Amino acid sequence: MTDEGRPAGGRGKPGAVASSSPEPSPVQRRWLVRGADQPGGKLPLFDAGGREVPKATIRACLAAGWAEPWFTNPVKPDWLVCKLTAKGYRAVGLEPPPGIR
Repeated sequence: MTDEGRPAGGRGKPGAVASSSPEPSPVQRRWLVRGADQPGGKLPLFDAGGREVPKATIRACLAAGWAEPWFTNPVKPDWLVCKLTAKGYRAVGLEPPPGIR
């Protein structure tokens, strides 16, 4: 598996995983963990290297219930601004803060 979440052969979409997966892939886990210490569980739009988080990663996490849309960015409406759900905190081994459902 590459750092981008694709099989080593170069096929597949970055971060893609079946929504029925019981736990996040390494790429998804890295993204989800980055939101754990942010106010409200806000998930980043960009990775640690400054690249946009792949939409496939975001969509797979939304489908699995680990993240949920937070709000629409009026300047960039195509950006998916998301936050962790309680299920998302638990998927990365953390207890959700009070008030997160």
